[in-house]
Amino acid sequence: MNNWIVAPVLMPAMVAAVMAMAMRHDLVLQRVFSVAVTVALIAISGGLFHSSLDGVTQVYRLGDWPAPFGIVLVLDRLSATMLLLTSLLALGVVLYAIGSGWDGRGWHFHALFAFQLMGVNGAFLTGDAFNLFVFFEVLLIASYGLMIHAGGGMRLRSGLQYVVMNLVGSTLFLFAMGTLYAVTGTLNMAHMALRVRAIEPGNEALLLVGATLLVMVFLIKAAAFPVQFWLPGTYRNAPMPVAALFAILTKVGAYAILRMYTLVFGPDAAAVGTFFSGHLLPLALATMVVGALGVLGAKQPPRQASFAVLASMGTLLTAIALQTPQGTTAALFYLVHSTFAAAALFLVVDLILDSQGPTTRAPGGLVAAFFFVAAIASAGMPPLSGFLGKLLLLDASRDAAWMPAIWATVLITSLMLIVGFTLRGSRYMWKPLDPTFANPQNLDPDGEPIPAHPLRPLALTAAAIPLVMLVVLTLAAGPVMRAMSETAQQLYDTDGYIDAVMTPPGEG
Repeated sequence: MNNWIVAPVLMPAMVAAVMAMAMRHDLVLQRVFSVAVTVALIAISGGLFHSSLDGVTQVYRLGDWPAPFGIVLVLDRLSATMLLLTSLLALGVVLYAIGSGWDGRGWHFHALFAFQLMGVNGAFLTGDAFNLFVFFEVLLIASYGLMIHAGGGMRLRSGLQYVVMNLVGSTLFLFAMGTLYAVTGTLNMAHMALRVRAIEPGNEALLLVGATLLVMVFLIKAAAFPVQFWLPGTYRNAPMPVAALFAILTKVGAYAILRMYTLVFGPDAAAVGTFFSGHLLPLALATMVVGALGVLGAKQPPRQASFAVLASMGTLLTAIALQTPQGTTAALFYLVHSTFAAAALFLVVDLILDSQGPTTRAPGGLVAAFFFVAAIASAGMPPLSGFLGKLLLLDASRDAAWMPAIWATVLITSLMLIVGFTLRGSRYMWKPLDPTFANPQNLDPDGEPIPAHPLRPLALTAAAIPLVMLVVLTLAAGPVMRAMSETAQQLYDTDGYIDAVMTPPGEG
């Protein structure tokens, strides 16, 4: 049993508690501990990722209780990839929050940040559906605190909408868990997969109800159409470093769909079959269209960046909905790309807003170059990895019944994204700004724009981290694609996952 598997959950939880209780009045000490735990997470998740490359699914049993009676954490190639992605993203975000001074504008930023990492990592590692719900709730609480960080009426209103929508999702999650437990008698994912395969006649309809409720929850978390309306207001009004961290939150919903609808409700579940892929695909295409329309019509960069997240989620869910190893390979590659692209865009937008004056445009040079790279990455233009991800999706959908719709939607929405980013980029980089739209993220208590700040070296460096990761992903596209292909193959090898979890300790 690999004891390091529990570290990405346990370590940020312990550090968060210490920071909240013993360091609440010492910002410098909080910053030191926050950066240290993030760097440690990169090292640990990198080690776990390396250990997962042999294709063996590793299990950590809390209390050494055998499944399905005990709580298990499961590490395979997919969960290891998500852990590494989260830790790399977190480093850029925490350094930017420190460099820009955002972390000093309210209480407990770094404690909430650590709790957020705990919830995200736990969701990726858990092998139990009920504990997936628990970690979702940890995410909700921590993300709400981060969302309203630094206060303000708009943030509070957007935060309330965010909480209400997620509480609805949490309620549906409990209903789904109760229904599935009534049918299968278990909430351990591997055990549930075995029970679903041998479902008794007459229980198929109830199983389908539980699975439908569950996918509705995951679609809410992933901000898919028609329940996407909470995302633009939430991300647009959140502090930009927080919005950059939130780039991974929608991916938790996508991860849950991948995990549950290959392992539990995949091809081996005769009672479910292709029911969900047939319904998910049109919703994914609609999400892509709504996001592209939002980018095209948005008047302010934060709102534009928020709709860009929607468009990327539509692309990701389209690849997932193909429900083939090739489509899943495209989904995993695009998932990594879109996470870094969204984070880069939010951080660059904050640089623009922070450095512009009440009626003067943002400085060009490095900031303009950053925006250009983040924009073409988000739009999926060559030569960056977004273009490669969309090519993988188009290639994976060649034999799909929805191929004409997929190709047309991907190509048209990509053009809309390019036009939208071009319009806003020229507006904020080349022309004087109306005071009404200047610096909307940085207003004093009277609603007046805060004077422009000079560019801060640490903030610039931190904003460059996700951009550098995009370049690395592009240059290493071949090895990354092969790694994602092997991850997809392991994901569809459900017997390997089930055997690893269900084999009692000391056997096998």
